Amino acid sequence: MKTHPNISCPVSRHRLHIVLVEPEIPPNTGSIARLCGATDTVLDLVHPLGFSTDDKHLKRAGLDYWKFVTIRHWPDFETFLEAQEENNLFFFSTKTDHSYVEASFHPGIRLIFGKETKGLPEEILALYRERCYTIPMQNSNIRSLNLAMSAGIVLYEALRQIEA
Repeated sequence: MKTHPNISCPVSRHRLHIVLVEPEIPPNTGSIARLCGATDTVLDLVHPLGFSTDDKHLKRAGLDYWKFVTIRHWPDFETFLEAQEENNLFFFSTKTDHSYVEASFHPGIRLIFGKETKGLPEEILALYRERCYTIPMQNSNIRSLNLAMSAGIVLYEALRQIEA
């Protein structure tokens, strides 16, 4: 697993990033890591994590692809946000009406997802209201999509826009 505990490590400004804020479910993070490896996307993990990075379910979901994933660890969300350019931040939540297809993605963006049980903090959603997007769902009985599925949907839309 190629990890970068030093948050100031050089990573291309043009690569896309998936940011998981305090993820709780190891297989979701493992599946997203595999997605990041397949698309040459950086995975940013914002601590605290709800599991150990040695977790067998995390490793199993990522299979033997961990060595192909660039992972950056951040001690907390505030430290992560302070190090970013605001125009690169895109937040995803079920608590907004703006569809992800309305977003104009560009190289170097950060696709930010909250923890599985609570999503992103309310104060972040309020502060960045114009940068928050959702994945519309047709059935109102379903509260949300799986985190790994959501990350894949949004990442591939970003790639489609950038490579078009």
